[in-house]
Amino acid sequence: MSDDPVIAQKGPYSVELTANKPYFFCRCGLSSKQPFCDGAHKETGIEPLRFTVEETGMFNLCGCKASDDPPYCDGTHNML
Repeated sequence: MSDDPVIAQKGPYSVELTANKPYFFCRCGLSSKQPFCDGAHKETGIEPLRFTVEETGMFNLCGCKASDDPPYCDGTHNML
């Protein structure tokens, strides 16, 4: 498989995240549990991104997998 991520969707995933809980953001675009990793990356050469948030709340996570600020959406999908 390619080392290039698949666009999971051309817009962010709005998700509620809990403070200090570890999350694994899908960077390959193949996970069936978007925007989180389900292990589908195993043969892609692309690893998930482990992250936490400091405060519980709603966050927009990147769906296009091209953000310059992963795992957060930075609007890059508007240029795809």
